[in-house]
Parts: sequence; structure tokens; C-alpha cells
Amino acid sequence: MAEPFWKILLSLLLCLSAIGHAETEPPEVSIGVLSHRGDEATLRNWSPTADYLSRVIPEYHFVIVPLDFREIEPAVKNGDVDFLLVNPGIYVNMEVRYRISRIVTLNNLINGQPSNIFGGVIFTRADRKEIQSLEDIRGRSLMAVDKTSLGGFQMAWKELKDIGINPYRDTSVLRFGGTHDAVVRAVQRGEVAVGTVRTGILELMSEDGSASSGEFRILGQKKNAEHPFSHSTRLYPEWPFSKLQHTPDQLARRVAIALLQMSPLEPAAQWGEYAGWTTPLEYQPVHDLLRDLHLRPYDQPARFTLSDAIEKYWYWLITALLFLILMIIMTSWVARLNRALKKSKSMLERQHNLILDSVADGIYGVDLQGNATFINKAVTEISGWRAKDLIGKNQHHILHHTRADGSVHPGSECPVYLTFHEGKPRYVEEDLFWKKDGSSFPVEYSSTPIRDETGNIKGSVVVFRDISARKQAAEADRQYQMELAHVARLSTMGEMASGMAHELNQPLTAIATNADACMRLLESDDCSTDRVLDVLETIGAQARRAGGIIQQLRQFVRKEEPRHTLVNINRLVEEVLVLLEPEIRKAGVRVVRDLDDELPAVEAQQIQIDQVILNLVRNALEAMLEVPREKRILTLRTRSAGGNAVITSVEDSGPGLSADIRDKLFDPFVTSKAQGMGLGLSISMGIISAHNGNLYYDGHGGKGAVFRFTLPVRQSNDE
Repeated sequence: MAEPFWKILLSLLLCLSAIGHAETEPPEVSIGVLSHRGDEATLRNWSPTADYLSRVIPEYHFVIVPLDFREIEPAVKNGDVDFLLVNPGIYVNMEVRYRISRIVTLNNLINGQPSNIFGGVIFTRADRKEIQSLEDIRGRSLMAVDKTSLGGFQMAWKELKDIGINPYRDTSVLRFGGTHDAVVRAVQRGEVAVGTVRTGILELMSEDGSASSGEFRILGQKKNAEHPFSHSTRLYPEWPFSKLQHTPDQLARRVAIALLQMSPLEPAAQWGEYAGWTTPLEYQPVHDLLRDLHLRPYDQPARFTLSDAIEKYWYWLITALLFLILMIIMTSWVARLNRALKKSKSMLERQHNLILDSVADGIYGVDLQGNATFINKAVTEISGWRAKDLIGKNQHHILHHTRADGSVHPGSECPVYLTFHEGKPRYVEEDLFWKKDGSSFPVEYSSTPIRDETGNIKGSVVVFRDISARKQAAEADRQYQMELAHVARLSTMGEMASGMAHELNQPLTAIATNADACMRLLESDDCSTDRVLDVLETIGAQARRAGGIIQQLRQFVRKEEPRHTLVNINRLVEEVLVLLEPEIRKAGVRVVRDLDDELPAVEAQQIQIDQVILNLVRNALEAMLEVPREKRILTLRTRSAGGNAVITSVEDSGPGLSADIRDKLFDPFVTSKAQGMGLGLSISMGIISAHNGNLYYDGHGGKGAVFRFTLPVRQSNDE
């Protein structure tokens, strides 16, 4: 059939408009939507769908026009909207009266599964013990959504009519709330005894906290495996998306294709809380319901019978029958292909979601605007943010907005943004994410760019892991190592006690002897001031010597502060030799100092490095007790390793280590001493590793043992 002239002219004008669209705004296409839960909820849920159509069909700008039950017919009659999304009852009425036609049917999202059928729910408060069944509604007050609301009144009317109850005549009061939420709130407050709304409303309000799951009793509840929501009525096809008569067919076809191709993961579907769209369903059950209730458009008695139609249009009926047979064959073939395609698609989507949700790490996608496109189950479990909190919103402003010190983290410095901006994957070892309750938690995460089939970057995917437990375990291990090291130092001091007592006794004895001599000089007649000063000077020197020894002891046995300072390794070596001087003298060991005077400073905890040097030197002293005294030589050597590290060596002239000891030298409780516990080298290894250094045994060079450890040099900013 040829297109009307005005449609051809309109299509031509649209093409010319598209050619010169660089300086003009696209024409506006309005979509009228039944505002059954209020205008704010309608705009929030359906504006993303209009934005999706504007993006897919850029020649037009689609907008949502919320319409209440009274505004729909005037808008259709006057052509104020181009498309219409209403309940099936209103659609059937508009179809008959104004010849609108459906192009797709809504696929609602129910418990994660798509469904294109719905029904009505008749309910009362659970504490109304006198109302247990539909028959108990007789003589009670009833509130519905609107006279023209299919799920909110007409379906319930049909069920009541079948048991002999007329809601207009057999109830004490029949009121209309205007929205589904208003009906539920009226029943909650006890303003009416019974209410009726469409399926899914009670569950949605329970989810958002407006109502609780056990607050209501469903009257006449029915079971249907294809529809998990509670319902009291028969089930009917979901809302149709229809075009008005004045809307160009070409535009309607493009809109239908765009909606049918919409993915359930599309943000528009997420915001609208639906699973997409399907080919238009058969709405004959809705016609039958309205006809049974004598509602518009079947509120007038029939004047044209079937026999009249057959007698007048028999040739058209035969043609239609043949066409219908052909269409049934084609439809069956297409339906079979469509079922196979839907099954495959559903399996792929289910497998994809199962894989994502089975991963313990949080995973979410980000588009080029920084908005989240999908999340897995672990994101909600770790952070508390749900899909509706994140999808379509800037992930940096929600998860990554503030650093650990409380300063603002600019979005331009976000590693996720830099990933798709530069096209390079990133791994962040430690960062901070923020939970929905306002608390933060440490994470490690990777951000990898996502490319389309042409190789262009279309976003990135982020995989993160909560490392709070790991950090707590590391801190506990660090505290344990510090306590163990402190206990080892105290044990070492206990072993050195007699030698240190002797070392302190010498200066104290010298102080006492010289003090007595000074007193005798002062009492004698030939007292010389110079001689007294010499004696006092000796007393002072010995006192300082004893004080230095005590100071070294106090410093070595105290608990260290958990902070690093810049230290000189040569100075630490000399401090340890002061502590060990009695043992060195007793063992008859000759000490050789080969210390590099140009050593750079290292950043370390001084007491811990003292402990490492002392452990290595004492091990060397004990090892050399097995060789003659004249061959006992201890060499302490320090060197700079290219300016990046400092190497400290402790070399002895003892018998060396056997091969079986070398392999497990640094394991706890492994020792070659008869009385040793085997913890010294293990603790020393832990200390050096915590300083990012390395402690090792160098067994080359024949007799003796050589232990070396390295410590990194702190680099300046310029370096």
C-alpha cells in the first residue's frame, strides 16, 4: 500500500533536516508514560530509556511526559505525545477509539528473571483477623488506584464479580488513591480495610523500606510458576509501547528495533528495573476482561453481529483466513527461532552473571565518562553499594573520592580514569575505597582497558580486593617480631652479664682507688694542686667510661620505637664492639676494623641493626673458640655498593660451617651450638628483610665463616 502524501513529505523533510543538523537541534519526540507511582518516580525510572533512544537514534530527542489516568485520553486525542506507554486496559481503549498500535511489549524484571505478564493483588493488613478471603470483602471499605487502572482495579473487579461481589455496590466505601503507593499507605494506616494494586508493588515497597514483607495478607492468593510475585487475579500481558496514528511508521520501526536490541545490562533497563522488550503480545485477554465488565470501549451494546459481518464481508474473511494461515506458519517459524535465540541468550547471560558472582573479588565496569556500567555480587558484599547505587553514576565520586589523609582525591588523578585515558592497564598495590556506611577500607586493585570490536577503548574493568585482614596480619607479625627481638636482646644481655659486670668493675675500682689517693693527698702537708687535678681527671675519665658502658646497655635492651632514622653503620659497629669488649678480651680475639669512612647513611631502626651485628659477632667469637688463640681473628668490614646499598661483613677464622647446617642456617631453632636456641640468625634475617635488605652466608674462601648483610641507601628527591 502506498504511503500517504503527508508521510512521504514528512520523511523527506526529516532527511533534509538530518543533512543540515550541524547547526539545528534535533526534533523532540515525546513519550507519554502512565504515572501510576507519581511523576517523580516516572521520570526517574523512564528518563534513562528516553536518553537511550536519543543516543541510538540521534536524529531525534526523546523526552518522557508523565501522565496521570485523567490526562492520557486528552493527550492521545490532541496528539500531544508521539508514543504511549500505559497499562494494557488503557491501551486497548486507546487502540479501539484512536487507532494507536503497539510496537513492542515490556519485559519486566522479576527476581532477576524477565517476565512479560502481570496481575493484581488484593490485600489487607495481617492483623485484620476478620478478613481472611475474598468473600470477607463484602461490606468492607476498599481502595483501588483508579477506575481505569487495569492491575490496580479492573483485574480485582473481575475476580470479585466472579464470586458475586460488585465493588461499587457491595462494599461500604470504594475510594481511589491515584497511585499504587497511596493505596498501600492507606491500608497501612488503617484508613481502609482492603486495597488492590498491581503485582510487584508490595515487593518493591518492602525492598525500599516503605513496607515490610509480613505486614500484609494476600487475599485469594494464586500460584503460577512463570510469575513468582504474589497475585490474586489472573495474569495478563505487560504494558505495551505503542505509536499514535500521526507518528511516522519509519520512526516507529526504528524505535521498535532499538528497544528490541536493548541489553538487560543497559543502564536504561537498570534504572527502569526491567529486562528489556519483546515483540508485541496478544492483548485479547484484556479485550475479554473489559468486555465482561462492560468497560470502555465495550460499554455500548453491540449492534453488528457476527452473522452480519459474515454475510457482508465473506470474501474478506476468506482472504483474511488464508493470510492468517500463512502468518501462523511464518509466526511459528519465527517464534521457534526467537525461542532458540532467547534460550541461547539467556544461557549466555546466566553463565556470565554466574561467573562474575562466583568471584570473591569485587569487579565493576566503567565507561569513558567514569560511570559504572555493571557490578558483581562481591562489590555489594565488600562495600555495601548496590547496583542501583553505582550503575550510571561516577564510580570515583562514590568509591575513591578521598585519600587516607583526608585530602580530596582529584578525579583526573584516579588510576581508573588514567587506564582508559591512556589505554594502559594499571595495578595499584595499596589504595583506599569507601563503603556505603562512610567507612574506608584498604584495597589492592587492577584496572584494565576494555576495547570494542574495532579496537577502540570504550571503558575499563576494575578488579579489587579488600586487604584489611592482610594488613592486620602483617601488623601483628611485625609486633610479634619486635617482641621476639626484644626478648632475644634481653637473653643476650643475660649471657653477657658476667663479662659486663667485670667491665664495669674495672672503672669503678679505679674510681674508688683514685678517690682514696686524692683524699690522702689532701690530708698530707705536701699536697700539690697539680697532682690532685691529675687524680680527679683520672676519676672523671673512669666515670665517663662506666657511664658509656651503662648507656650502651640501656640503649640495647630497651624496646625500640617503630620508626626509622638515618644511621651510620660504622658507628653501630663501634657501639657493638664496646658492648662485646669483655668477651673479645676473654676469648683472646684480635679485631680487624676495615670500615669505609665514606659510607652513606642508611634509614633503619638503630637498635634492631645493633642486634643483628651483635648476633653475628657473638656467633663468630663462639666459633673461634675451637681454634688456637693466636689464630683467632675477627674482621669487620663495611663497603658501599654503588651508592645504592651498604654491605656489612662479619668474618671469622673459625672452622667454618658444615654443609648440612648451611642449607637450613636461617631456620628457627637450628643451631650448631650445644647450648644455643637457634633463634639469633632467624631473628636477624627477619630484621634485615623488614629493612628491604638481604642477609646471607658467604661460604667461599676456605676456612672461617663470612656473613654479610645489605641495607638500601635512602635516595634523595633528585635521585
